[in-house]
Amino acid sequence: MIRYAAAGRTVIVSSHLLAEVEQSCTHLVVMDRGRLVQAGPVGEITGTGESLLVGHEGELNDALVDKVSALPGITSAVRTDAGLLVLVDGAAPARLLAELVRLEIPVTSFGPNRRLEDAFLTLIEGGSA
Repeated sequence: MIRYAAAGRTVIVSSHLLAEVEQSCTHLVVMDRGRLVQAGPVGEITGTGESLLVGHEGELNDALVDKVSALPGITSAVRTDAGLLVLVDGAAPARLLAELVRLEIPVTSFGPNRRLEDAFLTLIEGGSA
């Protein structure tokens, strides 16, 4: 399917297997009870979460993680196998990134930490009111 689309063809998939959709599709249309909820690129739909994943080199000590947690607009920061998971409460991502650099954290990647399933549930719950 991906090779077929790579040849310039449009492929339309209807599926509830959101992990597979996230891996194979470039754009989404989210529907709820026949109503359009949201449409756009996968990254745009999944990238509106409240958590950011910061990839970094080396080990971060507890004091540094605590400093990130104490930044304005940050709820918490937790080390995970994938990197530093930062829960945001009002902090702009660009400002957070600047603060991480100021704290001399060797950032290798920076972006939203939300899966399509999380985004889908948020969109559907918001539209069910």
